[in-house]
This record gives sequence, structure tokens and C-alpha cells, in this order.
Amino acid sequence: MNPYDLVRPLLFSLDAERAHHLTFALLDQSFAQPMIRWAAGDPVDDPVTFLGLKLHNRVGLAAGLDKNGEHLRALAALGFGFIEIGTVTPKPQPGNARPRIFRIPRRHALINRLGFNNQGLDAVIDNVQRSGYTGVLGINIGKNGATPNERAIDDYRECLTRVHAIASYVTVNVSSPNTKDLRRLQGGDELSALLAGLSQTREQLSDRDGKRVPMVLKIAPDLDDEQIALIADGLPAHGIDAVIATNTTISRDSVAGEVNAGQTGGLSGAPIFEMSNHVIRALRARLPAGYPIIGVGGILSAADACAKIDAGADVVQMYTGIIYRGPQLIGNCARALAGHAKTADSQHASAA
Repeated sequence: MNPYDLVRPLLFSLDAERAHHLTFALLDQSFAQPMIRWAAGDPVDDPVTFLGLKLHNRVGLAAGLDKNGEHLRALAALGFGFIEIGTVTPKPQPGNARPRIFRIPRRHALINRLGFNNQGLDAVIDNVQRSGYTGVLGINIGKNGATPNERAIDDYRECLTRVHAIASYVTVNVSSPNTKDLRRLQGGDELSALLAGLSQTREQLSDRDGKRVPMVLKIAPDLDDEQIALIADGLPAHGIDAVIATNTTISRDSVAGEVNAGQTGGLSGAPIFEMSNHVIRALRARLPAGYPIIGVGGILSAADACAKIDAGADVVQMYTGIIYRGPQLIGNCARALAGHAKTADSQHASAA
């Protein structure tokens, strides 16, 4: 029996954002108690090296669930192999007006238009430093909504500079649909200029801090094959160490006619599973052999996690699946990947 099945009806009776805050309040109070093991199961120890970092297992938390790094130790107790927080922007911002998260239960999906709501760099850095968390930590960075694209590089540089000393890796988010014009930064010339500028800044920071922090780019599932190819060619050229495929989608084809399908924002969950797999496969076919890919989008079962690896990902992240399946999904996926990913690695090596 999945203990989460007892709790989910109560949570789903509440507004989605209220349920989110209530869940974290309960988790923060109980993460050190035996009931967490009952709810989440035993953590899976499947060490793997990724981006030069030692992960506890291949299942990570995607950015967006803990935007401000306020719940790191509680999330670690659920058994994640690595955790990504954010998106963080230089200045605090409230995001878009509520309501801004909408469930589509029949399709195991969410629509959110949060809009990079976060406490800003100062608060997030303080939260991380006080957390006591010692695992692999990704910090997802973006620009403030009021910053025009022509000056976006300034916001990303400030974020990178400030979090470099505390992050295991830094994710450059240019793919959220909820900040006006942000996705235009995925375009050829704009993306090239942004990545070149950040790579230059990263080299300076490497000298300052005595360590080289990997940089990762997170892209949308709504790109066509030509756009994916251009991005894939630009990643190694600009020294970007990995890619996350993918963020949420603006498409509603897969949920047409469902309650809340007409809400604006990014769609996540089961409906984007194959969309993200398509992007992963296209990236794997175009990128140099062995280039690191983090697969995310629509993982609601161990089989889904394995399918991401089969598509070409090296590790996976999840978010919406946990809301529908509960914390046991983390361990279920990590256990499945412990054997499956090694087999896939051997097959990829043989194919190469």
C-alpha cells in the first residue's frame, strides 16, 4: 500500500498552492521521524558520478518545488540523489497573481504560471548556508520579470556570481513560459551571446573560488528539430556542461477539453512525457558521445524513469509525478534505475 493514497484526497481538496505549503510544513516537522521512512521508503544507495559530482542515486528533484532552498534537509530525507532549487532571480519578486497552479487530475498534470516567484538571491543563499544540507545541490537561475532581454545577461551573471561558491552546479533557465519573452533567449544569436557571456564569467569565478562549477542549460519541449540541433551544437561550443530536457510546455493538444486546460502557463506531468523524450532523443543523436543529459517530464512510474534513460538521458528529475504518486515514487524510480541505467550505459557504449 502507498501511504500517500490516504493523504492525497485531502491535499487535492485544497487549492494547489495552499496544499503545497501545507505539505512542506508537515514535512519540515517530521522529516527526522520514522514516519518519513513509512511514507517514502528506504533511500536507495546507488552512487553514480555525474558532471564530476557524486550522486546518491540517479533520481533528482527538479527546480520549482523548493524555489528558495527552504526545505533541503526534509527533501533529502525523501531519498533524492540530488536536489535542484530555484528559479532564483537577483531581486525578490512575488510572481504572478493567484490562483496560479491548476490541477488536471484525469491526466495527471499541472498547469502553473507562477512567474519565478522567489525571495531573491540574498535570502536563498542564506537559506542554503543555514540548511546543513551536504548533498549535491543545483541552483536554477533566471532573470527578473522587469529586466528586458537586452539586459538579461546582467541578471544571469549576478546570479551565477553570487551562487557559484555554494552550488554543486548552476542551471541557466531560459525556458519557463511564465516570464514575458524569456523563451526568446533560446533563439540562436541571443542564446549564443548569453552562453558565451556566462562561460566567460564562470572562468573568472573558477579562479576566484578555486573550483569549476558545472553549468547546465534547461530547454523547452516546444522546440522543433532545427532549434534543438542549433542548441545542441551550441552547448559544447560554449563550454556548457549538460542540458536538462525539458521544462513545461505551452501546448494544450494533449489535454484539450479537460478542466483547467484553458489556463495560461506551463503544462507538466504525464502529457509531456513523450514530448520531453523526443527532445532527449534528438539531443542524444546530435550531441557528442557521452554529453550529459538530465531527463525530466512526465515521470509517474519506474518504467517512465527507465524510458528517459532509454531515450538518452543519464539521470532524471521529477516534480509533478510526486504530487500525483507521492514520495514512494522517488525510491521506486531509483531502484529501477540502479540496474537499468547500467545496462543502458553498456548498450550506449557498444553503439558508440
